[in-house]
Amino acid sequence: MDSQRRALIQVHVSVFLFGLAGLFGKFLTLPASFIVLGRTGFASLALGLWLLRYQTALRPTSRWDLLGLVGLGGLLAFHWYSFFLAIQLSTVAIGLLTFSSFPVFVTLLEPWFFKTRWRWRDGAIATAVLFGVVLVIPEYSFSASSTVGAIWGLLSGLSFALLQLVNKGYRQRYSAFAIALYQNVFACLSLLLVTPLSAALLTPYSLGLLLVLGVLCTALAHTLFIESLAVLRTQLASVISALEPVYGILLAVVLLGEIPNARTLIGGLLILGTTTVATYWEGEG
Repeated sequence: MDSQRRALIQVHVSVFLFGLAGLFGKFLTLPASFIVLGRTGFASLALGLWLLRYQTALRPTSRWDLLGLVGLGGLLAFHWYSFFLAIQLSTVAIGLLTFSSFPVFVTLLEPWFFKTRWRWRDGAIATAVLFGVVLVIPEYSFSASSTVGAIWGLLSGLSFALLQLVNKGYRQRYSAFAIALYQNVFACLSLLLVTPLSAALLTPYSLGLLLVLGVLCTALAHTLFIESLAVLRTQLASVISALEPVYGILLAVVLLGEIPNARTLIGGLLILGTTTVATYWEGEG
């Protein structure tokens, strides 16, 4: 098998696992904070063992970098907490599709972070995705759990966009695996401070699911995705990443019987189509 085909398989498997991760918000009858605690704990263990095996340098080069990584760990914890809470309050489709709006937040925030020039097409992209989100939300009432779930999904997208923008600077000084390990460790530690462990009923079944979520859907998925970037163009990998909610929604239909209505599907197509076109434009220009 040539390296190009292997990389394509790796990126599709990783995106499939990312999509599968959303279903754990339904599989597990645990608080969202406890799900994220288990996910980051097992992911930290797996990434730590991998990095130790390959003897990758881990020590931050400055105290400020360490403090920044601590803060990013807290942001990662909030991102995954809001992601799973969105799915628990609404559906897998609504949670995944509202989270998928994160490229728009990147587009809106990047000029502030890196002093880049604002372009008219950035506003057009943001407007199109906004219409998609409006369609995905089934009703506009804060008393409806699906609406609250959609808001948490948007917050998940916003926090993920912030993570990507800040990580861009750290990636110039540290390996992606080292950044992932630090952020997962600090996310786990931050959740230990606020999560009432006694409130969660942990069974062998739920422990096994958390293990799968942390090792396969987090550590392995990120490893495969990052390794694929050594061969594939970032643009192509980003376009394939748009399949994450597609995989997640299809898995939810098969495994959970959650069938999205026509309005949600149209809104989802608008969000995914717009972000795919935006990724293509970035690669061209």
